[in-house]
Amino acid sequence: MYLIVTRSFPPEVGGMQNLMWGLAKEMSKNFMTKVFADYCENHNQFDKKENFSIERVGGIKFLRKIRKAQLINEYVKENKVQGIIADHWKSLELIKTDKKKYCLIHGKEINHPKGSSLNKRINKVLNSVEKIIANSEFTKNLAVENGAEQGKVIVINPGINPAQELNKKSLIKVESLLKTKTPRLITVSRFDKRKNHGKVLMALRNLKQIYPNIVYICVGYGDEEQNLKDLVKELDLSGQVMFFKEITDDLKNALVAKSNIFVMPSIRYKSSVEGFGIAYIEAAQYGIPSLGGADGGAADAIQHDKTGLICNGNNLDDIYSSLNSMIENEKYLNFGKNAKELASKFDWSNTIEQYKKILI
Repeated sequence: MYLIVTRSFPPEVGGMQNLMWGLAKEMSKNFMTKVFADYCENHNQFDKKENFSIERVGGIKFLRKIRKAQLINEYVKENKVQGIIADHWKSLELIKTDKKKYCLIHGKEINHPKGSSLNKRINKVLNSVEKIIANSEFTKNLAVENGAEQGKVIVINPGINPAQELNKKSLIKVESLLKTKTPRLITVSRFDKRKNHGKVLMALRNLKQIYPNIVYICVGYGDEEQNLKDLVKELDLSGQVMFFKEITDDLKNALVAKSNIFVMPSIRYKSSVEGFGIAYIEAAQYGIPSLGGADGGAADAIQHDKTGLICNGNNLDDIYSSLNSMIENEKYLNFGKNAKELASKFDWSNTIEQYKKILI
């Protein structure tokens, strides 16, 4: 039996939640699997549908971490457990067992100054595990630079579930909303500085001089939402930018599928950095190429000049010229075909084989 310990799990929505759910589902097809997850409202109906055991732990954050660790420590003593896979170094910090432990790392959570107290806590956990599973080559290198043992770190890109079948009503709704707007750019992410929506908007101001019917679709929410809306007004882009918040998966997928380029030229912001960018692959499933940033792990998800482009997200001219080069002569169409082909590599049925190599 393998235990999966996670702070992020459905029915909560998010990339990490989907990652840990996909991992648990595939693990359960190959091994006895039990998940220890944080409490989430309305989890009962979701949990009943799964073919693996899910134990939820509630309470305030600090006490929840202690209680969860105690439950796991007791469970390991009383049951035949082969190993423990955790979503985050903090999930393993209080677990005391000689069973093999595996820790996923994603980028920003390990990006702290070498020698700092937090860095020492991180490395104490990471260097005690059997394997450290990085989501990209970038994250692997970051971990080693910050003190992780190189021989323990391997790269397994996040897996993805098969693309949901597009809903016809949602597709009709999107076409009605967008009508003659083209080319169509889209970003699906939190509104925070690392995602770099602001510079995309600045590039859009120049692009609209060449492509007056261009549209930029922003799906998400976050601390930067009002700042971005204010910038749209300042740049006179109200006719080119559409914001969507708290929409259904059907509508989100239809918006992506009916777009031309997924745009997320991420940057480093303080300690925050894009370790991989599963959103690029999710767009690729629908044949949509991406523009990603050179800061972070986008290069594991985007093959430069084949499935999209990697640019310097800190350089406005580079973002503008990259988008323009993809739009010119509809270069995004060939990129999109290649992106869809690449996306199949990330299917969980393929990804789990990499996990099996280190677990068996």
